[in-house]
Amino acid sequence: MKFLFTVGGSQAAVFGVAPLATAARNAGHEILLAADEPLMAAAQSVGLPAVCITPERMRYGQEAMTATVRLDALLELTEQWTPDLVVGGLSHVPRVLAARLKVPYVRHIWHIAPMARRDRTAVAELQPELGRLGLAELPAPDLFIDLCPPSLRPPGAPTARSMRWVPRVSQSRIEPWMYTRPEGRHRVLITAGTRNLMLDTPGSSLRKLVDELTGAGAEVLIAALPEAAERFGSELGDVRIGWIPLDVVAPTCDLAVHHGGATTAMTLINAGVPQLIIPDNGYGKAVAEAIRGFGAAVMVDRHRPEAGQDPDEVTVAGCRRILSDPRYAERTRILATEAASLPTPAEVLREIEALAAH
Repeated sequence: MKFLFTVGGSQAAVFGVAPLATAARNAGHEILLAADEPLMAAAQSVGLPAVCITPERMRYGQEAMTATVRLDALLELTEQWTPDLVVGGLSHVPRVLAARLKVPYVRHIWHIAPMARRDRTAVAELQPELGRLGLAELPAPDLFIDLCPPSLRPPGAPTARSMRWVPRVSQSRIEPWMYTRPEGRHRVLITAGTRNLMLDTPGSSLRKLVDELTGAGAEVLIAALPEAAERFGSELGDVRIGWIPLDVVAPTCDLAVHHGGATTAMTLINAGVPQLIIPDNGYGKAVAEAIRGFGAAVMVDRHRPEAGQDPDEVTVAGCRRILSDPRYAERTRILATEAASLPTPAEVLREIEALAAH
């Protein structure tokens, strides 16, 4: 069978769908990943056959990709390569595509944040396309796959088929320090994901946080883009900074400080690592609130600093609290156990195959 996987947004979307796409490929199905130009390198790094759907005139940012343009690009692709089933994520464009093609649609997301408002806006944008199909509203997905552990799903979340999160990131050569835990010291990982050069701390003083952690005897690792490592490396003292494989390094860490990205948060949960989250947007804040609510994280909201307190001190104090209080690690391990008990991509694939076969 032929399965079309569609992604948009950041590299995290590619990494999130890669395990299911790989499972389908390993089972002998033909797969294609349809993605925007900026995601081509990420797809290549995890070994997925990907086709760029960004029109030539838009590849250098001259125009924005509207829902209609994206749908037209997907329709052009499927005239040449017609799938038996479409898999999409946050965007509803692939759902309209599946309806046009009259094939099953699978929605595959990490549902940790309420999405009702976002979904309403997206449906309104797609109304002209729905009208052409004679549809008053978007048809429901034939299968909704949720990568979020059930304990972290928001109230009122739609019924879903839970699936295990499988960490996947861009790979390069692995060094021994990446998979070995330092003796007699805590290891703390700091990362801002792939969209930002560096973590935006509340007081914009990453150096202070690094100094406090290293001064307390911790080893600090900073996962950062190459340009960030070159620009900030000399300012941050004796720390490792640059490309760090999160899936390999996470199990060796005692704490991670990050921005609230889905790939980062779930990879850390999988590895049983407590988190201090400094959200960089509303989605990151929803992630932070959910994990904090379970007792596995501390959130520092840089947009609403605690009255009368230095934001940097709040961050440092949060790190100290997590490293000294074993309850954060205990709660994270409970989440890790729950996540590990969920069906694997290969197991969920059987349900997808049954959909496509009808």
